[in-house]
Amino acid sequence: MNQTEAGLSIQLRRLKPVQLRLLAELDQAGALGVAAARIGIAQPAASRLLADMEALLGLSLHERQGRGLQLTAVGRALARRAARIEIELADAARDMAEAATGRAGVVRVGAVTGPALSLVMPTLIALQSDLPDFRAEVTVATSVTLCDLLREGRLDFALARLSPGETQLEARVLAGEPLSLVVRRGHPLLVRPILSLHDLLGFDWVMGDDETLLTQTVVSRLTELDLPLPKRRISTSSFLFTLALLNQTDAIAPLATPVIDSFAGNPSVPFVSLPIDLGLAVAPFSLVTRIGAQMTPSAQRLADAVLAAS
Repeated sequence: MNQTEAGLSIQLRRLKPVQLRLLAELDQAGALGVAAARIGIAQPAASRLLADMEALLGLSLHERQGRGLQLTAVGRALARRAARIEIELADAARDMAEAATGRAGVVRVGAVTGPALSLVMPTLIALQSDLPDFRAEVTVATSVTLCDLLREGRLDFALARLSPGETQLEARVLAGEPLSLVVRRGHPLLVRPILSLHDLLGFDWVMGDDETLLTQTVVSRLTELDLPLPKRRISTSSFLFTLALLNQTDAIAPLATPVIDSFAGNPSVPFVSLPIDLGLAVAPFSLVTRIGAQMTPSAQRLADAVLAAS
C-alpha cells in the first residue's frame, strides 16, 4: 500500500456513518435535497456533511452541474463502497436477529417466471414442511429488475441471467430453459392429426416486446427455420396476463416447459402444450449473488436447497 492509500485509509475510518449513507443515497438520487430527505436530514445539513467529507479526505467528491450536482469519479467510487457497507450492516442485523431469537429470518429471493414456479416454489414448500417458522419473500420479475434489486441489497439471491460486463454480481449457472408452445384446452390445433409449422402461424402468438429474451429466442429460432414471424397483436411479459389471454382466445404462447410440465398432471388446468417441438430454448439461468457477500443462514439454506433441486 502506498502512502496515499495509507493516508486515505486512515481518513476513511474517521467518516461518520451518516456521511456514508448520504453519499450512497446521493449516488442513487442525483440530487442533494432528495438524498438528504431519504436519510432524514435537512439539505443545509447535508451540504455541510458533504463539505466535511471533502475537507477530511482532501478530495473533491462532487461537482456542480447546472442547478444540480453530480459525483466525481472519486465520489462514485466511495459511494459504491458506502452502499455496500449499508447492505452489509443490514445483513449483519438480520444475522444477529436470527442468532438472538433462534428463529429463521425472512429470506428475500427473486426469480424469473420459469424457475420461480418450477424450482423456487417446490423448494419453499419442502422447507416450510420441515421448518414451520421459515419465511420468504419471493419477487418474480425480469432478470434486469432482479439484478438491480440484488445490487441494492433488497434480495439475498436471485435466479436470473446476468448481463455481459457485470461487475458487482456473480453467477453459478444452473440449467437451460426449454420452451413449449401452449394453448387452451379445446384449441382448434389440438384436433388436427398432424401439425405443421405453418399451421402455428395462422394464430396470434403472445410474447413480450422485441427486447425480451424469450421473444428474441423465438424470433431467432423461427428465422433459422425459414419461417415468417407470427402475428403479435398483444404483447406482454406478464405471466398471468398471458394465461388469461390463452384462456379466452385461440392464441399460442411460448412458455417455459418445466412450468407447463408442473401443470400437466392436473386435468382441471385449462392449458396444454401443443404436440410439436420447434427446438426452442432460452439461455441458461443462474443463481446470482453479490460478489463477496455472505448470506444469512436462512438465505444460505434456501440457496443450498435450490442448488440441490436443480
